[in-house]
Amino acid sequence: KNGIATVSQQEQQQQQQQQQATALQRHFAEDFSSNGEQKQQQTPQQLMHSPPNKNSMQLALTVNGSNGSFSGTSSSGSSFLVQNGKNGSENGHEHCTFHHDLELDHKPPTREALLPELSRSYRLLLSGLGENPERQGLLKTPERAAKAMLFFTKGYDQNLEDVLNGAVFDEDHDEMVVVKDIEMFSMCEHHMVPFYGKVSIGYLPCNKILGLSKLARIVEIFSRRLQVQERLTKQIAVAVTQAVQPAGVAVIIEGVHMCMVMRGVQKINSKTVTSTMLGVFRDDPKTREEFLNLVTSK
Repeated sequence: KNGIATVSQQEQQQQQQQQQATALQRHFAEDFSSNGEQKQQQTPQQLMHSPPNKNSMQLALTVNGSNGSFSGTSSSGSSFLVQNGKNGSENGHEHCTFHHDLELDHKPPTREALLPELSRSYRLLLSGLGENPERQGLLKTPERAAKAMLFFTKGYDQNLEDVLNGAVFDEDHDEMVVVKDIEMFSMCEHHMVPFYGKVSIGYLPCNKILGLSKLARIVEIFSRRLQVQERLTKQIAVAVTQAVQPAGVAVIIEGVHMCMVMRGVQKINSKTVTSTMLGVFRDDPKTREEFLNLVTSK
């Protein structure tokens, strides 16, 4: 009888472990499903009785009956280990601790991966305008337009650290540095039509200077996005401040907005000027005046 009881207990334990494995398989798969949506956390009991997600990635689990632990790998190559935190518990799955790296593999799609969906959207736009997307002149227009939009907004893929690439140098220079008339192209976030113009940047170093081309690249980071000119001006100034911690930064943008030129009020010669002054450029009128004289001189 004792032998039969022992076998029965082992079978029961194996059955519980298998249920635990199945529940956690659903848990991991649904938490990191192909649609990228995070699922609400559930108790092990709820997980054991919940239907699997049809979009879930596949997991292979290996149960270790000797210590109540199991490990596994996902279809993406991720691995994890689950251990029973309380041996001998009647509900061992309530005491499990999770060690997995699935979060590291769960990354948003690259912008190139967005191309098919963007192309379909442009095709729908053409149809909505009453055009025939199948006519010769428009056959490849959706794909071309999608690629163009990805280029117009490539700043979303860039960050300050990568763009600087170590081009910050120690230098005993405390006089103003100005780079003016940097050409800028951006997209108005209100109408998704272009605005363009010139950016002038000045800063007063504190023993650190920035590679001159990096100022233009900072402009590219933030202009190649859906923007408003006021925010763009401030973002450039803040980025320069973060890069070299100067005594002050000044940024002026003069822009032409196509949403005012080719629609709406249609004022062809109108220009918008915005400025951001930080540090000594805000506090000291003479420093600000010197900068303004430098950027307006021919």
